[in-house]
Amino acid sequence: MSVLVTGGAGFIGSNLVDRLLAEGRSVDAVDNLSSGRLSNLADARSASVGEFSFHQLDVRDANAADLIEKRKPEVIFHLAAQIDVRVSVQDPVLDAMINIIGTLNVLEGARRAGTRKVVFASSGGTIYGEVDAEDLPVTEAHAQIPLSPYGVSKKVASDYLNAYRELHQVEFTSLALANVYGPRQDPHGEAGVVAIFANKLLASEQCRIYGDGGQTRDYVFVDDVVDAFVRAADKGSGLVCNIGTGIETSVNELYQVMALNAGVTQEPEHAPARKGELARSALDAARAKLHLGWEPFTNLADGTAAVLDYFRAAS
Repeated sequence: MSVLVTGGAGFIGSNLVDRLLAEGRSVDAVDNLSSGRLSNLADARSASVGEFSFHQLDVRDANAADLIEKRKPEVIFHLAAQIDVRVSVQDPVLDAMINIIGTLNVLEGARRAGTRKVVFASSGGTIYGEVDAEDLPVTEAHAQIPLSPYGVSKKVASDYLNAYRELHQVEFTSLALANVYGPRQDPHGEAGVVAIFANKLLASEQCRIYGDGGQTRDYVFVDDVVDAFVRAADKGSGLVCNIGTGIETSVNELYQVMALNAGVTQEPEHAPARKGELARSALDAARAKLHLGWEPFTNLADGTAAVLDYFRAAS
C-alpha cells in the first residue's frame, strides 16, 4: 500500500512514517519544515525496508494537490497543521489558511488521485469546547462548539471531509486526538507541555505553569496514537473517533510525576492563565475500541519516563 503523510517531518508524523515503513509501506512524506525537522526522518531516509520519499512543500500551496495527484497514494494521513491554540487566537487567518485551505488542497489532490481514504488528525481537546464536568470524559456524540479559532478550523476541516465523502466517495476517518506527547516533541514551542517540562527539568531550570495548574488534560503517548492512525487506514470509515485515555491529569499532577522521575524537588513558578485554553478535557475512546480495535497501552508514568530518557540521550 502506498501512503502519503502530510506533516511527515513533525513530531507525530515522523513517528507514523517510521511505523509505516516498518510495515513495508511505500511512503511519501510532505512537510514545509516550518516546525518539522529533517532530523526526525533520519531513520526513514536510511530505511532498508519499504520505499520513502520526502517532499518539502506547504499544504497551502496548490502544488500540494498536484503532488498528490501525481503520486496517487491509496491512503493519505493528513497531519500538517497549525497546532497552537494561542497562535490561532492571535492570528486566526493564518490558522485558517493552514488548517482549512491546506486541508482542501489535500482533499482536492485525493479526489484527483483516486485516493481511497484520508485519515485526519483532529483535536479532541478543542472541537467540543468547554464540556460540563458531568459529561467528562466526552464522547463523540457531544455537540462540537469550539471556543478557539484552532478548534473551529479543525471542525470545519471535518465538515469538508464529510462533504468529499458524499460528493466524491473519498472515505475518511477523523481522529480527535487528546494531548499527544512523546519523543521528538518540540521542547521550545508553546504547545507540548511534557516536552517543555522534560527539557527544563533536565537542564535544572524552573518550569512555568500557566494559571493555578488545576486545568486538566488527557495525555496520550505518541506510539499509541500512531497505532490508531495505522488502524484507521482500514477501519472506522466515516467516523470521528476520540483517541485518548479518558483520564484527566492536572498540570500540577503532571509536573509532580515528571519532577519525581527527574529527581527534581524545585517547585514550578506560576504565570497568568492564557486565553483560549479549556479548564478541563478528557476523551472517551470507546468508539475507537469498538471500530478500530484501539486502546491506549502506555500509562503516564512510563510515557513521561520515555520522554525524559529521549531528552537525556539527545543532550
